[in-house]
Amino acid sequence: MASNLFTKIPSLSAIFSVYTSLSAFTILFKTILYEFIPVNIRDFIISKFTDYFSFYLNSNFTFIIEEQSDYVMNQTFRAAQVYLPTLLSRITTRSLLVSSSDLKNPMAKPKFGIPVKAKIIDEFEGIRLEWTLLSAKDNDNPYQSKQKRYFHLTCKKEFRDKIMSDYFTYIAKSSVKILTHKENLNIYNYNPDCLRWESAIFQHHTTFETLAMEPELKNTLIRDLDAFSNGKDFFKTVGRAWKRGYLLYGPPGTGKSSLVAAIANFMNYSIYDLQIQSVKDDAMLRQILTSTENRSILLIEDLDCSGADTTCRKENKDETEYGENQNKKKKKDPKVTLSGLLNFVDGLWSSCVEERIIIFTTNHKEKLDPALLRPGRMDVHILMDYCTPIVFKKLAALYLEIEEHELFDPIEKMFLEVKATPAEITEKLMVSKDPDVTLKGLVEFLESKKMTKESVDSEI
Repeated sequence: MASNLFTKIPSLSAIFSVYTSLSAFTILFKTILYEFIPVNIRDFIISKFTDYFSFYLNSNFTFIIEEQSDYVMNQTFRAAQVYLPTLLSRITTRSLLVSSSDLKNPMAKPKFGIPVKAKIIDEFEGIRLEWTLLSAKDNDNPYQSKQKRYFHLTCKKEFRDKIMSDYFTYIAKSSVKILTHKENLNIYNYNPDCLRWESAIFQHHTTFETLAMEPELKNTLIRDLDAFSNGKDFFKTVGRAWKRGYLLYGPPGTGKSSLVAAIANFMNYSIYDLQIQSVKDDAMLRQILTSTENRSILLIEDLDCSGADTTCRKENKDETEYGENQNKKKKKDPKVTLSGLLNFVDGLWSSCVEERIIIFTTNHKEKLDPALLRPGRMDVHILMDYCTPIVFKKLAALYLEIEEHELFDPIEKMFLEVKATPAEITEKLMVSKDPDVTLKGLVEFLESKKMTKESVDSEI
C-alpha cells in the first residue's frame, strides 16, 4: 500500500510544469488586463473578484461610521465618540490620547481619548466587537479642510443583523445618558481657518442665585426656561422646531454675558459662541448650524455690529445694483446676507438641531431689522438695564455680605437721578471688604456722575 501511495504523488517535474503554466497564464492575464482593457472595466472586474473571494473567505463584517452624514454630523459617530471613552481599559494598542483644557485648574485630572488607528474591544450580549478610529483627507467637502474621521466596527458576519437592530440603539441610549450626567460644560468657538468648532471647559460660576437681576424678571425667565425644557411633546404637537430665541439688549456692562452663563448653568447646556463676521457666506452658516449638538445654546453677540441692522436691506440693495454695474470689473466676495441669517434662525435648516436655545445680544435694539425681532426668531426680549435699588442690594449682599447699612438710602435715591451700570457698581464694591470704606467710595462715585450729568444738561 505504501508503494501505491508514493506512485500517486506527482513528480517534481510535473509540479514545476504546472507552476510554470500557471505563472505564464498569470502574466498573460495581467498583460491583457492592464494593456488592453479600459481602466473602468478593469477596476470593475478587480472589484468583483475581490468582493467574491472576500465574501466566502472572510468571516468578518465591517460597519463604516463616518463623522459626516450628508450635510450634518453623523449622530451614530457622535454616540460612539461619547460611548467608547468608557471602554479605554479595553484598548488593544499601546497609545492613548491625554489632554486637559481646564485653564483654571492645571492640577485637574486629564481627559483620556482614542488616538487614530487605536482598537477598542467591546462585548454586547456575548458578541465580540472591535472598534477602530481612522482618519483620511476629505477632498469632497469644500467647507472641510480637516481630516475626515470614521470608525470601523467589525464583528462576525452572522451577528450583523443583531448589531444593526440592537447594538447601535444601545450605544445611542448610552451616549444620551452619559451626556445628561456630564460634569463639565463646554464653550465652543468657531475657527474659520480650519472650519471647525474648538472647545474649552466652561467654568463661569454665575447662577440665577448669584445673578443681580430684578426678581420678577428673573422668575419669569426661569419659568420660561422650565417650560421650554419640558416642552418636547408640545413643540411636536404644534409642529414647531424645539427651540427658543432670546434677545438680551441694553447698555454695555448691564450683565448680558452673566445672564447667558446663568442660563447655561441652569439648563446644563454647552455654549456655541458664533461671530457672524467670521462666516463668509450663507452656505457656511448652514454648515456651522448643522455641526452643533442638541441641548445647546447658540450665542450671537453684538448683533447690531454684524450687518443685521435696519440699514442692512438698503445696503444689500445698493450693493446689488452696484455689483451689476461693476460685475465685469471685479467679482464681489460673498458674505452672510440678512435672508441667510433669518433662515439660519427660523428657516427649515433651524429644525436640524433639537432643544436649542438661540441667544442674541445687542447694545442697540432699535438698530436691528424688524424682521429679526418677530416671535419665532426672538421669542423673549429681555432688557438688561442700568442698576436699580434692588439690584444694588443684591450686589452689596454678594460682595460685602451685608443686608442693611446707613448709606443704603442715599445710594438708592441717587440711582433715581443718575445712570450707573451693574458693572460700574461691582467695580466700586470690590475696592475693599470694609463696607464703610466701600460704600463711601460708591457715594462719591455716584455724586461725581451726578455732577457730570448736571454739567452736560446745563450746557445743552
